Amino acid sequence: MAIKIFIDQGHNPRGVNAGAEGNGLYEQDVTYEVGRQLKNLLESTGNYEVRLSRNNPDEILGTSNATSLAARTNAANTWGADWFISIHANASSNTTVTGSEGYVYSLQSPAYPLAEDIIRGISEQTGFPARGVFARPTLYVLRKTAMPATLIEIGFITTPAEAYLMENDPSAYARGMFNGINRFFGFS
Repeated sequence: MAIKIFIDQGHNPRGVNAGAEGNGLYEQDVTYEVGRQLKNLLESTGNYEVRLSRNNPDEILGTSNATSLAARTNAANTWGADWFISIHANASSNTTVTGSEGYVYSLQSPAYPLAEDIIRGISEQTGFPARGVFARPTLYVLRKTAMPATLIEIGFITTPAEAYLMENDPSAYARGMFNGINRFFGFS
């Protein structure tokens, strides 16, 4: 039986719940493309059934920040996903900071080792550091999902080297996430 993974491409393309900006890129565009490519990679194996929060780059979820987040978790909960992965791009005023990091509801969450493998996969694929996995129980998508959930900050959109890769090779991030997910489930 296929593992059901809900991929949430963080943020809306404009308006409510729009994401960070850096180096001429918008977080919501990066997360959309990485999520789309990750879905295709996962489904190509036959081991996973995947749904996306945003099915086209212009899709807007909700009419406020709260309803946008609720739309994402409600879709995953209603579908009965086994796992929830929210994709984001980090931002910092320090334009030299690099690397990916993950967040889970608690360090005892079944999503913790999944997040570790995803972060390691991104690091191995991109060459940027794995910054670790941290508990963040206040994050809506980690609190309101009925299944193990992780929020992955794939890298820093505000750092030129990472922004360059996000723009010119988003598949590196998708492939890194894919490798980490496969490692976690024992398919690598």
